[in-house]
Amino acid sequence: MPTRRDVAHAAQLACLLEVSSVKPGNVHPHADFADTRFEDFVLSALAIRDAMGQVHRTGVGMTVLRALRDTRRWVSVNTNLGTVLLLAPLAKAAVTPGKGNLRTRLRRVLQQLTVQDARHVYAAIRLAKPGGLGRAPRWDVRRARVDVDLLKVMQSAADRDTVAREYATGFALTFDVGIPSLKRCRAVIPDLRTAIVQTYLTILAKFPDSLIARKVGLRESVRVSREAAQVLGLGGVGTAKGRQRLAALDRKLRRRGNLLNPGTTADLVTASIFVTLLQDGISHFLATR
Repeated sequence: MPTRRDVAHAAQLACLLEVSSVKPGNVHPHADFADTRFEDFVLSALAIRDAMGQVHRTGVGMTVLRALRDTRRWVSVNTNLGTVLLLAPLAKAAVTPGKGNLRTRLRRVLQQLTVQDARHVYAAIRLAKPGGLGRAPRWDVRRARVDVDLLKVMQSAADRDTVAREYATGFALTFDVGIPSLKRCRAVIPDLRTAIVQTYLTILAKFPDSLIARKVGLRESVRVSREAAQVLGLGGVGTAKGRQRLAALDRKLRRRGNLLNPGTTADLVTASIFVTLLQDGISHFLATR
């Protein structure tokens, strides 16, 4: 099992690697949004250390809330709610003793989520004020309190939010798509950040981004996924034609501010990096080609 320090470091590094990769439609070292800079994401990665390092002592919900509170001390906009929601149960499973591999322990963590976890997550969401937050037919986040456990809340939102669907499915997308894709790309692409971009495109092509869907509708989200698939069809980051189409996609995604930001896809990439760092070891993952 990784140490608590390993888990905290892996969470920070996963965030830093994700935002340092030049992904279309996202903030990265060479592109900011009007209200969010690359440096904001760097600060956010640093801010989650204590929450992730103390996850063995707290519930998943409190870990999320603490990470958001610590982030808000340094950053005034939402940079990492989706990421923290994904990392918290994974980190909890990583440091929880028990039989089975990380995925098996994660299922137990998800089954043991409580009403208090849900209330803490609701408080974190209200603090983060994420974009595109609409009204839910049941257990709307704007309520002062919720009376069901966090897994049930996530199951109720799984049809419209990919992060919630990860909770409901035992992180199926992360383990069955994200991690295998990252390892395949890492094995054949020398540059780590380029491999991360290819992984991002792979996830985006298969799963329309739910953040885009919340902001501008499912049809637009599906269109973006089709265009990501076209980039991959041309070879993705591995060919000149793929890179040319990738640059065109990036320009298109930025024409309307950050309305077409595939932010949930970026969160899923971060979760995939985090688990891979834990499974392979940080130094081995960074060195592997």
